[in-house]
Amino acid sequence: MKVTLKRTALFDNHRLLNAKIVEFGGWEMPLSYPSGTISEHLATRNAAAMFDVSHLGTVRLEGPSAFELLQRTLTNDLNRIAPRRAQYTHLLDDHTGAVTDDIIVWWIDKEVFDVMPNASNTASVLASIPGRDITNERAIIAVQGPKARSLAALLLPEVDQLSHFGVVRARWNDQPITIAGTGYTGEDGIEVFVPNQIAPSLWTQLCSVGVMPAGLGARDTLRLEAGLPLHGHELGEGITPLQVGLDWVVAFSKPEFLGRKALLAEKDRGISRKLVGLRGFNRQPLRQDQQIVRDGRAIGFTTSGNFSPVLEVGIAMGFVEPDCDIGQEVVVESKGKSISAEIVKLPFVQKAYAKQR
Repeated sequence: MKVTLKRTALFDNHRLLNAKIVEFGGWEMPLSYPSGTISEHLATRNAAAMFDVSHLGTVRLEGPSAFELLQRTLTNDLNRIAPRRAQYTHLLDDHTGAVTDDIIVWWIDKEVFDVMPNASNTASVLASIPGRDITNERAIIAVQGPKARSLAALLLPEVDQLSHFGVVRARWNDQPITIAGTGYTGEDGIEVFVPNQIAPSLWTQLCSVGVMPAGLGARDTLRLEAGLPLHGHELGEGITPLQVGLDWVVAFSKPEFLGRKALLAEKDRGISRKLVGLRGFNRQPLRQDQQIVRDGRAIGFTTSGNFSPVLEVGIAMGFVEPDCDIGQEVVVESKGKSISAEIVKLPFVQKAYAKQR
């Protein structure tokens, strides 16, 4: 049976810009534009680029019980923040402690929360967090890079006073929008939640002030350089937050959240593997699902890999045995080829975010 792919409100914009369209998570999405993935990547690192991330889910929770529902379900503690802030958190399998999804929660108002799951995980998140799925009602444009705020502020003046992980309600073209100081590139920037009917116009206006359109290809190489995990690669079935070094996402001080007992048991016995960075010595890309070998013995496998446009070498993330140390040399093997690499601390490229205001 042929599956009908979804299209975002910005699909026609991508077509007009001659984007290469691919299937991703059930959506038709731009992989790259004629400028190419490396140009889009470097524009994000050096100036400003924008991404259509409307394929990500949005589950809205409203009312007096919303806060407590999220508190007893997700790993992080909303008491650490307040309304008009966002928070990174995890939804875990209650029995294993594995990451069902990693999520950004936008705390929009006192009793209004937008829960942002990954593209293909909205249904599973809804099963644990019964809210209203508003994914198809809006578009989300991520503007990222050292010039992202200054350029976006030409159209959206509220951006000037928005802190990293801050959330603000605003208006554009007489329509309500929400802006958060979030992103997935390691650069400073914003994400704009905008009604579908005005999203194409905002995209066009951002282009006109000098923001470069960028696709999923650049978004992936950017998040890899920044050491940011991707569900289905560094997070997912059998993978817990502790194995990925995301202990800070887990508020064990809370008496209840899904997966708490399983994580406490893992914490007591110690993790069986850990996530590390691997940096090659030449331009040959490292790839996912390659074996990591040390002293002739397999010690793990890669989860994501590519060529780093900034470092100009192959890089990867992968799981290795917990006693492996930074600086150790290993060999990455796949299809009869061996690539020398060094275990390095993540991220590969230093993150650059706005100072808190």
